[in-house]
Amino acid sequence: MAVARVVIDLMLDREFDYLIPPKFAGQVRPGVRVMVPFGNGGSRSAYVVGLKEKSRFPNLKAIESVTGGRAQIPPSLLRLAQWISEYYCCAIEGAVRAMLPAAVRGGKIKHREEQFACLAAKAEHTGPELGKLTKKQRHTLETLTRLGSVPASELREAAAVGPSVVKKLAEKGWITLEKRVVGRDPFKEDIILPTKPLDLTRHQAEALATIINGVDAGEGNTVLLHGVTGSGKTEVYLQAIDHCLAKGLEAIVLVPEIALTPQTCGRFRARFGEEVSVLHSGLSDGERFDEWTKINEGRTRIVVGARSALFAPFRHLGLIVVDEEHENTYKQDEIPRYNARDVAVVRGRMEKATVVLGTATPALESYYNCELKKYTLTELPERVDDQRMPLMEVVDMAAEASLRGGAQIFSRRLEDLVKERLSNGEQTIFFLNRRGYATQFLCSDCGYVAGCDDCSISYTYHRRDQMLVCHLCGSLLPAPEICPQCGNQEVRYTGLGTEKIEAAANGAFPRAKVARMDSDTMTTKRAYQKTLAEFGAGRINILIGTQMIAKGLHFPNVTLVGIIFADLGLHLPDFRAGERTFQLLTQVAGRAGRGDRPGRVIVQTYTPFHPAIQFAMEHDFKGFYQEEMQARKILEFPPATHMILLHFRGEDEERVSEVATEFSEKLLPLLPPEVQPMGPMPAPVAKIRGKFRFQLTLRGGNVVQLVRLLRPLIVGIKGYKGVEIHADVDPRSLM
Repeated sequence: MAVARVVIDLMLDREFDYLIPPKFAGQVRPGVRVMVPFGNGGSRSAYVVGLKEKSRFPNLKAIESVTGGRAQIPPSLLRLAQWISEYYCCAIEGAVRAMLPAAVRGGKIKHREEQFACLAAKAEHTGPELGKLTKKQRHTLETLTRLGSVPASELREAAAVGPSVVKKLAEKGWITLEKRVVGRDPFKEDIILPTKPLDLTRHQAEALATIINGVDAGEGNTVLLHGVTGSGKTEVYLQAIDHCLAKGLEAIVLVPEIALTPQTCGRFRARFGEEVSVLHSGLSDGERFDEWTKINEGRTRIVVGARSALFAPFRHLGLIVVDEEHENTYKQDEIPRYNARDVAVVRGRMEKATVVLGTATPALESYYNCELKKYTLTELPERVDDQRMPLMEVVDMAAEASLRGGAQIFSRRLEDLVKERLSNGEQTIFFLNRRGYATQFLCSDCGYVAGCDDCSISYTYHRRDQMLVCHLCGSLLPAPEICPQCGNQEVRYTGLGTEKIEAAANGAFPRAKVARMDSDTMTTKRAYQKTLAEFGAGRINILIGTQMIAKGLHFPNVTLVGIIFADLGLHLPDFRAGERTFQLLTQVAGRAGRGDRPGRVIVQTYTPFHPAIQFAMEHDFKGFYQEEMQARKILEFPPATHMILLHFRGEDEERVSEVATEFSEKLLPLLPPEVQPMGPMPAPVAKIRGKFRFQLTLRGGNVVQLVRLLRPLIVGIKGYKGVEIHADVDPRSLM
């Protein structure tokens, strides 16, 4: 009998050989899910990763059954899973599992069936028998004749009759009732108005030609589309995908977060209709199952979604678009810890598909790859329709505090401009990348600060719910009225969050309609869409939000953006802090002036001369890139070199420290001389969810060789009781 190589659905990081019984000979192939005997009399789910004539192991057990139906992983995605496992230092099983949504992988979700009513042949002949029907039965029959074949529930509703009427018509042979598979439609409540291709600017046409040439060449190239905010990158994506469809190819469009998916999906469905599917974790299990099935069966050729949409089971992939490619959310926090942007480049190379990385603020890694000629750079330096870039203005909040006798939320300049917008019927956006009302509960007597017992951070006060919330683990406490340590009633809530900005805006601008968009208020897709619709219709004057509103939003009536505290995140102990600040300021500023009227951006800061803020004020990415890269090269930080962050986590701080030291002492003598280790040391956030965290940073050297050295020391190793060890290759955060 032939032999199948399988990976068991356990984190063993091993392949096992099983015999293929003759009855399964035509069914067992790479990517198929099977059940195999494993352990003491038990059975386990496994995935076939390869076939061979014979095995070097004697007494092989046989595959018990082939499961999963059509839920198979294409061979191209198996190769990608292997690459992810090797490069990101994770068990092969973890990478393989990522290729299928849990709703598909679990096998518990089935196709939804619904009973449909259809006219029987008898109904085509009107005769004396028709007169024997009751009034309700005749009305129901007339309704079905008008509607055509419809779900029985829809027929009952349209005819205003009960189930017994429909059942009686079926018994008498006037209609037939049959069960049909019905898809769960995530778009069922959306109203889409079709659009046609727009005329392109010269720069857009050049960018499109670069992408199309790559698609036609079929060499798996990568294009960095660097376009300022409002330059029409999405229209370039749409027309490039149209070219793919004409060639019989498929396309994937990645967005950095689920909140952006409905809006992006709407634009693509307006152009391509039923060709578009959506994949992300915000869908119900049934919706994900149905959308994945449609893709797998070739019924749609475009997928829009967050990270996991990258693994859509296309067989004729022509294009992958990674929109807002600089975003950290493309990096997954849990196994497998992959960066969807970088894996998109690898999938494109493997399947000879063109990859487009689109952004107004390229990640330094991507721009550096253009300098190294690994990627092709194409630029959109101007906004469409001759729109001007917004005028940026900085306000020194330290000077403002000095003039007004204390720290302020809104500067006088920002207040005056908001009032001007309100008088003119224009809209304003306030941005602060921190939710909640205040960042600390502080006792002014004993100095007590309420902190989470399971995480080494303070609680954030949420005034609407009167709760203290940990933004790392989600734990909650009722907000105390007195200090729990000394009983003092003089307690203060310090710091800023979007909830406090909302309260301040309602106080400063009482006639304005104010709304807030953050993960506390936008708990459902409907809430998000409703708020955007009201803002788009002009029923909201001031929109306040976190980075949820920093990108992808296009509202022509927004002429003012106020960045409330630009320093937030700028002084974190992370070498990318300046880069993130530049990106965020540029992206938020891009929401202003997207219509006929010019836009203005007020940047409130206590460090007005920081390079990240100064370059953002001038919309000068290249200037920022050159200065930042000079520092990165001197300090040997990415992208001038690669970095790997080793994490050690456990509930016993002393044990974690001990294991981190022991592991490091074993590893350091094995490292090539060009690799610079730093640590081990406590992580900047030393405890999360009850687990203490230590880190060892490795910089320099050949990353592929370094990964090969590390992988056998980390994956599947169980010798360090009570401590988890994992590698974060190319980390996006050092926190």
